[in-house]
Amino acid sequence: MKFTKMHGCGNDYIYVDGNKEQIAAEDKPELVKRLSDRHFGIGGDGVIFINPSKEADFEMEMYNMDGTRAEMCGNGIRCVAKFVYDKGLTNQRNVSIVSCGKVKYLELNVENGKVSTVKVNMGAPVLKASDIPVIADGEEVISEQIEVGGEIYKMTCVSMGNPHAVVFVKDVASLPLEEIGPMFENHVRFPKRINTEFVKVLDSETIEMRVWERGTGETLACGTGACASAVACVLNGLTGEEVTVKLLGGNLQIRWDRSENLVYMTGPASTVFEGEIEL
Repeated sequence: MKFTKMHGCGNDYIYVDGNKEQIAAEDKPELVKRLSDRHFGIGGDGVIFINPSKEADFEMEMYNMDGTRAEMCGNGIRCVAKFVYDKGLTNQRNVSIVSCGKVKYLELNVENGKVSTVKVNMGAPVLKASDIPVIADGEEVISEQIEVGGEIYKMTCVSMGNPHAVVFVKDVASLPLEEIGPMFENHVRFPKRINTEFVKVLDSETIEMRVWERGTGETLACGTGACASAVACVLNGLTGEEVTVKLLGGNLQIRWDRSENLVYMTGPASTVFEGEIEL
């Protein structure tokens, strides 16, 4: 099977052309776990199959490294756009990509014939608790208390196609993320588990973020998490509508246009290497 290793701000996945590589659906979870293993496989935060689509120009079929299906990945979808343009699957600089039934629209910035950065219309943030989903008494979860590991945190919950809990902290560097991340992920209040963003606000235009992703663990970046964090910042009156999100793997520019109620994400997409692996 041919593959391409790509990353967006260090959030790395293995990309497979699903039109050329025919893998049975029931075989994908185990294959994903094998390929994602950083010691015995190719290594990555998961696997993304790029398929033909009737709903959009292309389909993104995404799996976490534990073999579970994921609805959306902001860094991943930028790399899908780079993949299809750089490999000549499209010559358009505006493309649509569907994932789990939700279509996203992307603008490609091309330099020397290759995609360098991508702007993604990530759609409207979902704030209704039952749609995220998160178990709550009210319609929305904004700066609401949650007890995790005997500590009380305040979280703001947002879905950007997948569920996020944003927690504001004084310092992200010293967080024992390996300890508290799994406790958030599997907390009883999150029926479909949760991605958790720990955010330090640096100023009205800049935030710093670490993330624990369900099914994967800590990653160097999370595009949907950066979008959710920017929305949470605005909802809590901490920043303006446009922020730079500083992640372990690089920076993303996020803007929540409240007049349109749309979130836009701009960031890099990079190819690392290509190869073949025997199945």
